[in-house]
Amino acid sequence: MASANFLPTLPQSDIVQAAQLIQQAYSPASAGSSETQRRLQQELFDIQKRFEAWGLVIPFLNHEDFNVQFFGAHTVQVKVARDWDTFPQENAPSLRDLLLELTSHSIASGRSKVILRKLFVAIATLALKIAPGSPSRWPEWIVSTTEFLSSRGTSTENLLDFLSIVAEEVDTADLMGSSKMQMQQTLLDAAPLVVQAVVATITQPRAQIRVRELESALKCLQSWMSVLRGNDITPLIPLLISLLTPPTLDSEIDPEVFSPASDALQEIMTRSSLAGGAGIASLTDPLLIWIDIWGSRILQSSPSSETASEVSHSLCKLIITLGDHSNTYFAANITSQKSVPGSAHTRSHLAQSFLRLLLGYTGLPGYYGTDEEESEMTLGFWYLFQESLWSVEYDDADDERGSVPPSSDVEERNRLAIVNAVYVELVKVLRRKVAWPPQSLLSGWAKDQVDKFQVYRRDVGDTLINAYYILRNDMLGYYLNDIQERLNNRHEPEGWEEIEATLHCIMSVQEAIPLEDNPFIAQLFGPGVLGRLPTTGQDRVRRTALGLAGTYASWFTTQSITSTPNSSPSLLMNTISYVVAALPEPSLCLPAANGLRDLCDANRSALAPHIGAFADLHAGLTGIPDTEKSKVLQSIASVIQALPPEEEIPPVVAIVRPVVEKLAQALHTSSQLPEEARAMAIVQLQTLSGVAKGLTRTADSLLIIDETPDERAEADRLRQARDDYRVVKLREELFGAVRSAVELWSTDASVSDALSDFFRSITSLPSDITLLSLPAGPILELICVASQRQLTAVWLSLANMLIIQLDPPTMFTVSTLKQPPNVEAMTVLSNVLPVLLQTSLSMLGQTGAMESNPDIVQAFFGCLDTVAKHFISIFYSLPPGALDALMQCAVTSLSLQERYSLVATCTFLETLIRKTVGSDDLGDASTILIQVHGRPILRAILCGFAGVAPRSATQNLIELLSMIASKYPAETREWMNDILFADDFVQSKATPEAKRAFVKAVIGSRSPKRTREAAQQFTLIARGLEGTSFGYASVSM
Repeated sequence: MASANFLPTLPQSDIVQAAQLIQQAYSPASAGSSETQRRLQQELFDIQKRFEAWGLVIPFLNHEDFNVQFFGAHTVQVKVARDWDTFPQENAPSLRDLLLELTSHSIASGRSKVILRKLFVAIATLALKIAPGSPSRWPEWIVSTTEFLSSRGTSTENLLDFLSIVAEEVDTADLMGSSKMQMQQTLLDAAPLVVQAVVATITQPRAQIRVRELESALKCLQSWMSVLRGNDITPLIPLLISLLTPPTLDSEIDPEVFSPASDALQEIMTRSSLAGGAGIASLTDPLLIWIDIWGSRILQSSPSSETASEVSHSLCKLIITLGDHSNTYFAANITSQKSVPGSAHTRSHLAQSFLRLLLGYTGLPGYYGTDEEESEMTLGFWYLFQESLWSVEYDDADDERGSVPPSSDVEERNRLAIVNAVYVELVKVLRRKVAWPPQSLLSGWAKDQVDKFQVYRRDVGDTLINAYYILRNDMLGYYLNDIQERLNNRHEPEGWEEIEATLHCIMSVQEAIPLEDNPFIAQLFGPGVLGRLPTTGQDRVRRTALGLAGTYASWFTTQSITSTPNSSPSLLMNTISYVVAALPEPSLCLPAANGLRDLCDANRSALAPHIGAFADLHAGLTGIPDTEKSKVLQSIASVIQALPPEEEIPPVVAIVRPVVEKLAQALHTSSQLPEEARAMAIVQLQTLSGVAKGLTRTADSLLIIDETPDERAEADRLRQARDDYRVVKLREELFGAVRSAVELWSTDASVSDALSDFFRSITSLPSDITLLSLPAGPILELICVASQRQLTAVWLSLANMLIIQLDPPTMFTVSTLKQPPNVEAMTVLSNVLPVLLQTSLSMLGQTGAMESNPDIVQAFFGCLDTVAKHFISIFYSLPPGALDALMQCAVTSLSLQERYSLVATCTFLETLIRKTVGSDDLGDASTILIQVHGRPILRAILCGFAGVAPRSATQNLIELLSMIASKYPAETREWMNDILFADDFVQSKATPEAKRAFVKAVIGSRSPKRTREAAQQFTLIARGLEGTSFGYASVSM
């Protein structure tokens, strides 16, 4: 054996003690105590960190205990990978020779594959340390190591395992430039050796093939797939396909041979040079010939035994991978009459045979997740196939479409007929597959099986959208005929599972259906279908029907407003009647309320004439739970919004005042029944939020670039309606109740969430104002009260939103200059901002508060950024010391490890400095700001580059540096030199030369691009990442 005298020599007692520690760590006695496990693992880790741990490798590998052997192999791997910098480099060749000897000895001693894998990884890791460079300290290391191990009697199986690990380790190695190219060349030089070893294994007579050796050979092939050239891989394909075929026609396919061969072929189609549709003649055609012969046999035999089922599962994965690889081939050749070498069939026959097999797997008998696991795997193909059918280009020169010219209408009709037939069959199969089992069977399913099936139904819905793009109204026609046939032939005791499945399919494709009149949708919501669905019991089909109504809510807008037997509002009102009938039933109330909300929101104008019916609905809400009543009131509010403003007043007062009174009642009873009162208050706040959302118009006001006279008149009518004494009094009562709720319950998480949603709903920009809208100023003052009680990111984000409303965008003005903020807004903010600052800075100034509350830090600086954008002068009228305290907090947060907090701080500081410099009204404020706080900010930025800040925030720090350097170049030059060369600058790997080059690059260039490049380079150098692919990737993201 190679000499080991360069390794530390440890006393036998230390070796024994360390081995005992390992045995203790892995003994069943210590497994029960997590504290003992942590202590033992830490002790082992501390041992492994020491240089003397090199001396444990040989005695541990020779130990009789498996766990000690494993730790020995693990130690040499870890030492080479992690502690290489501390190893004497002159001993590297000796370590190489010793490691090879130890590995061959472990193989000869019959050590476990787990231990051998550790040693193989150690060899590859060592090679990656010493092989790169010129001259190489380990030239041709893959070939030489393989030859060495082979000469020592290593089995083919172990050699293949070693070669697998080599490819995996080189592929994931952190190498750059010439080193990476050198290692890639080493792999290419060894590729013939790998191919030879794989071929030698898989070409043995079937009876002589050992399964473990075959698995190693094919796993090795997969590991090397991205290395091998196309001419290396092509000869292997027929050999792999032959492994898929049983030795004789009567013998059963062995999954231990079939599955590895299938996996290797899948890898060829996904990771090799033949990926992405390449290799039609060498890969696609031969596989399709084999599938045409064997595919249906394997599928049909899959239920017969566990072995057959395993083979079938592997085949399913194979054909799915082939479908992904060759989807363009199938689209182009679905009617091709070109013959295929080695087969009596044409490409169209093989393509259609493949599609039939794939449909067979898509429609496997039974229920997904319970009886089979394969049908879901096929769904992705149909999306790719549909895309390929639209984009495929035919090569006329190949004359692949037979004697009929490619442009022939006859041929195109033939192609469309076959494509449609395929997708019609797909639609039928998927409709059957999404049907729920009868309740007697479903009751035996576990919850995870039910959840899995529900996810499968959603995935099928996505696939049906692709089918719709092919079939269009033919698909809807099939579904409507299916429902009507089932309704006509249905016997009373039968369940509604099949009809529910069809309704689910129709609901799934709604997003793909054009928003236009459609006779099939009209038929769906007419008396022949919706009118015949159950109105009592049968919760599942009714729940789906309710969801269907809500999903198609926007379709009703395509119908004529005039009432005719087959158009809206008859269809719309009949649908709403169906939905409303389900509201009193507890199990259906939620989907019914959601459906009603969607229908009313989308069809406000059409429903406005029926406001009387909605008044009756409001009067009859007594039996509906308060949690769902909020959605019903939102629905009613949506209809009210379509009325003229003056006509909105009575119904708004009628639906809102009882809610406000209930909220006041909850506040009154809060001391006697605190939990009940709190729960009631939450529901009333949610209801008020829903009403406010319903009253908000659906058109996006930001998209309106001009205002018509009619719109101005409408706005004037709305202002007059808002000034009506009934509405004014209602808003006063509403604000008073909400103010009391804030004072009483703002520290409660559930109530604060409800208040947050309410504030977002009840306030708006002027263009979206409603009868109920409350002004931003008083609400902002309430937010301050809540923040003083308990500061949260919720309150700060609300403050951010309301500050924007204090300075809304000006629309329809003659002047293009932005108007200064009004006096009222400045007055509100002058009162609010000092309170928010004092509250926030007091909380964030506590030890560890910033680190523990990154959401608050992010929301705080996000809010201040909005203030700086809209009200920059307010910062310079703060009480004495407030701005300084804020800037100190900002500088501190630039060293946080949480990216979003740091990014928000950078954005605020950039906005503050830029707006201050750009304002003509602030005098010398910018000079004072940068003189007092510029150097601390710059120091925080530079420390961030050197390792204090997370790499993901580097770009934001660079933008802040670039802005400061461009505005204040002289100060930047002076401060950068002082900071970078100061004794207290953060420890980094940046040399004085690197620091000088960084300063010169930043100051010498006014280009943000060059500043960014210089800062990125300095960041890599300072963090020790220069020249690594990891460092390069982290900077270039």
